[in-house]
Amino acid sequence: MNKIKEILPGFIVCVIIGLIAQQIAKFFPSIGAALFAIGIGMIAGNTFLNKDIFNVGTKFSESRLLEYSIVLTGLTLQLTDIMGIGFQGVVFIALQMTCTIAICYLIGRRLKFTKKFSLLMCAGNAVCGSSAIGTVSPIVEADSKDKGISITIVNVTGTILMVVLPIVTGLLYHHETLHTSAMIGGTLQSIGQVIASASLVNQEVVEFATIFKIVRIIFVVVVALTYARMNLDENQPLFAKKEGKASKVKAKVPWFVIGFFILSLINSSGFVPVILSAAAKMISTQFEIIALAAIGMRVKFADLMKEGPKAMLYGCLTGTSQVILALIFIALLLG
Repeated sequence: MNKIKEILPGFIVCVIIGLIAQQIAKFFPSIGAALFAIGIGMIAGNTFLNKDIFNVGTKFSESRLLEYSIVLTGLTLQLTDIMGIGFQGVVFIALQMTCTIAICYLIGRRLKFTKKFSLLMCAGNAVCGSSAIGTVSPIVEADSKDKGISITIVNVTGTILMVVLPIVTGLLYHHETLHTSAMIGGTLQSIGQVIASASLVNQEVVEFATIFKIVRIIFVVVVALTYARMNLDENQPLFAKKEGKASKVKAKVPWFVIGFFILSLINSSGFVPVILSAAAKMISTQFEIIALAAIGMRVKFADLMKEGPKAMLYGCLTGTSQVILALIFIALLLG
């Protein structure tokens, strides 16, 4: 009961913002509720609703509701839809992630950041934001300060790209589904930012961008295993032989990814009633809008200012590199 009481204030606020956003969107259908939910959330979260009492509820709404939304999305898609990104789409993700990690690490070292901090930034940008940083932190034995700063910078970078990418894809791809989804799903840092950004385009892009992102999330296991083999001594090459016992790796595919695929498999059987699939889509959309309001609420302008120009430069250079890499690999692999 105590946990529920902590969640309720922030959750209720996010629900109200979501409802307001949907009502406003009726007058501006070309914009959609997603942008209004994020915008109102950001304004409220940095002004009159900038209070600690809402933190637990907004965190729950951002993470859990978004996870539930992803699982329910599986009931609206079939395996053939998921396979729509094709083998080339998977290769695109693998190359995008590998090159992002390499370039992000080089940028970090050039800017005189430590190996551990640079590797946290690599994981956060290449895989899935805060979740990836949380996964690899114990592997690289990062301290809480490096973990906190890297999470902040990765989230700030993703928030900026979340708004910029729909503009870029509109200019370059005219929001063609596959290319737009690859750019958004293959570049943005967190699953929430992917869904928020894709929502600014259309629902089909939301679905495909989510699939691209889910493939990235699955690769977190590979990244964790690779990190465990790295030498973190500042005076040693990154892949020099390590002394002492190897790092223990605790990495697994998130539950909501498994749930997404299970429901997609069930839906592919053809036995799911249309009304059930429609209900799943409606509930998923509502959870998504509430989660987007929470994402807006949790973007704090003060965080952008306190990390300093050097750390912000790191985030901007990495984000720019990701977009450039995506443009190249989309042209080469996806036409």
